[in-house]
Amino acid sequence: MDTNTAILLTMVIPAAASVGNLLLRNHANLRDGMTLGAAVATFLTVLVILSNVGNGTTAPLVLFEVFPGLDIAFNVEPLGLMFAIIASGLWILTHIYGVGYMRGNNEDNHTRFFASFALAIAAVMGLAFSANMFTLFLFYEMLTLSTYPLVAHKGTPEAISGARTYLGILMGTSIALLLVAVIWTYTIAGTLDFTTGGILRGHIAGPMVALLLGLYAFGIGKAALMPFHRWLPAAMVAPTPVSALLHAVAVVKAGVFTMLKVGIYIFGIDFLAETGASEWLMWLAAYSIIAASIVAMTKDNLKARLAYSTISQLSYITLGMALATSMGALGGGLHIAMHAMGKITLFMCAGSIYVATHKTNISQMNGLGRIMPITYGAFLIGALSIIGLPPLGGSWSKWLLMVGAADAGQQVMIAVLMLSSLLNVAYLLSIVGRGFFWPAASDAEPVKIAESPVLVWLPPALTAFGCLVLFFYATDIRDFLMPIVGGTP
Repeated sequence: MDTNTAILLTMVIPAAASVGNLLLRNHANLRDGMTLGAAVATFLTVLVILSNVGNGTTAPLVLFEVFPGLDIAFNVEPLGLMFAIIASGLWILTHIYGVGYMRGNNEDNHTRFFASFALAIAAVMGLAFSANMFTLFLFYEMLTLSTYPLVAHKGTPEAISGARTYLGILMGTSIALLLVAVIWTYTIAGTLDFTTGGILRGHIAGPMVALLLGLYAFGIGKAALMPFHRWLPAAMVAPTPVSALLHAVAVVKAGVFTMLKVGIYIFGIDFLAETGASEWLMWLAAYSIIAASIVAMTKDNLKARLAYSTISQLSYITLGMALATSMGALGGGLHIAMHAMGKITLFMCAGSIYVATHKTNISQMNGLGRIMPITYGAFLIGALSIIGLPPLGGSWSKWLLMVGAADAGQQVMIAVLMLSSLLNVAYLLSIVGRGFFWPAASDAEPVKIAESPVLVWLPPALTAFGCLVLFFYATDIRDFLMPIVGGTP
């Protein structure tokens, strides 16, 4: 299969699966099996692209020209291909988990749920393979709209309110800020093509560089940079498979992926370093890292705690870009993969606990680790990866970010990353400690293993194993990403 055909199929297959869900709405097993087949087919198609291209960059596939220098176009480059591999691969496990969760928890409207889910994956694939900022913007908006029904899925007043906050902030920031930045860039540069080294040098200077970067940084609301982060905790009213989608597979990763693309291919790392335009963003990212971690410690609701953890961890990636060093950018790219695997594990475990016990608050979960050892064991591994302890993948991305901070002469940022890890320990390992070591009300009775259904506990067990595997392949991923900063493995 040629690469251009494969790129288009990565979008067509999940889009077709979305339609297939609607057509098979009265045949649940066939519908869910078809969607699983589509997820596997999408992942295999991405692997074909990997086999064809490796970590090279292809010429753009132009579908049509809108204006001179403004096309709907797609291509392959290392950062986008890595994102596509993560999203398509985790779609398989998230779908299996979603089937188990939706059935085990007796949720309604399965067809609408899985149709919207598949459409969101189609948007992610388009975003990952976008050859310019205009194409990326269109799929960025498509992703917002396709995930709105997922956030509002339960139809309760709380769900509708959370979905409106979600839609309002993400659409508001993208139209009022991101679109303005895109138009400004096209006006001064005459192109929006993603180009190694950036496209803005010689077209903008002085304080205007920082202003344009600010429009991009705050306009990319999916990156959850403070103060435009409220949509993320608000979206936690959605079913847990949606939370896993939002935090690991699609939405927030689309945000920080876009942030890295803008920093690397629109501004250029060297241009940011020369102008100092990203220094303010570096400090804001550092504030978001610490502030969100402190808020996470105050949350008793498990998903709310994990949501604020995500806000903090996303700012690691923004910080990596804002450091304006090669190692910082590579650390940010690597953290996309490491955080995806670790955080999807934690959210799936939260859903497993809910399906088995219908408990949502951490204070209610004393002793559950002894009853659900697989779920809590997976949670422990995911937590240790997020904290950044070896031999788990998160340790390498945090290390590269620290090296990037050292290269930039920003010792304070090294201290921020270390303090953040200590806060991670406080708000994540306390959950595990309660589960395994705190006495429960039922301790007078013999402990009986009562895990959630296998389709619910097996996916987080597999992603927890993935956190371990990524530790040993971190160097390969770093080398794979090296061309985005103009380097070679």
